[in-house]
Amino acid sequence: MRKKVSIIGAGQVGATTGLLLAQRDVYDVTFVEIVDGVGAGKGLDMLEAGPVLGFDTAVEGTTDPAAIKGSDLVIVTSGMPRKPGMSRTDLLNANADIVRQNAANLVKYAPDSIVIMLNNPLDPMTQLCYKTTGFPRERMIGQAGVLDSARFRTFIAQELQVSVEDVTAFVLGGHGDEMVPLPRYSTVAGIPITELLSAERIAAIVKRTAGGGGEIVNLLKTGSAFYAPAAALAEMADSILLDKKRVLPCSAYLQGEYGIKDMYFGVPCKLGAQGLEQIIEIKLTDDERVALERSAGAVRGMVAELGL
Repeated sequence: MRKKVSIIGAGQVGATTGLLLAQRDVYDVTFVEIVDGVGAGKGLDMLEAGPVLGFDTAVEGTTDPAAIKGSDLVIVTSGMPRKPGMSRTDLLNANADIVRQNAANLVKYAPDSIVIMLNNPLDPMTQLCYKTTGFPRERMIGQAGVLDSARFRTFIAQELQVSVEDVTAFVLGGHGDEMVPLPRYSTVAGIPITELLSAERIAAIVKRTAGGGGEIVNLLKTGSAFYAPAAALAEMADSILLDKKRVLPCSAYLQGEYGIKDMYFGVPCKLGAQGLEQIIEIKLTDDERVALERSAGAVRGMVAELGL
């Protein structure tokens, strides 16, 4: 029997994620969208793409939150998008009520599901959903570092004019301007980029990576990124539902790892059939630890605003 993936929110990110997963032809996909007709319309449109794209995935959409019943994985993308000039902190109150309602539906209809969150500001919104649902930390994960690492990999590949397939990159910390890309752990075909690029060029790439989301918001004017976030969500979904045990940077609830306690934060995670199966700690330099603590401070401030 196919695994069931429910996607709460059929906007740009949700719909693109659904299409990517439908094309795998190994999961069934359900959209739950508050705007009448949008989830059903996109679901039907996607279903009708099956004969052309070559998949038999069952795709449906509805406004009924009860449709998430029986989900193996629920991906939460609903929320207000970031707008030009809007900081991630500005999104806190706007999205907190949406997260609380989604959390109530998760408890009521899909209490045994694994959840991937994609609501900005990512780390505090994931923590809010975790606290509201009471789910174990293994089943509540935030998507952040996969996207940030993808941006870092893109800019490294462009700079060196190499294939992105040969580039690995590591980004830790909160999903926002205080994220912490780690050049020492970022490589091209196993060669650290610190041996291939000057410190000045690396600093420029790191700066662009940290502002990657804002760069796209400023270009689009009326929306935010959705292709890359959707691809990142699909990669995480595959690792969980296919028990691939990929090591991916995700927002996880830390209980002392990296010296951080009782807070969601971006770290290397092993994802498998149980959800979060392991947090992997790596050695950091003094400068990296300072940067990580600065990032943690920014997340703590937002968490405090939510009273968590």
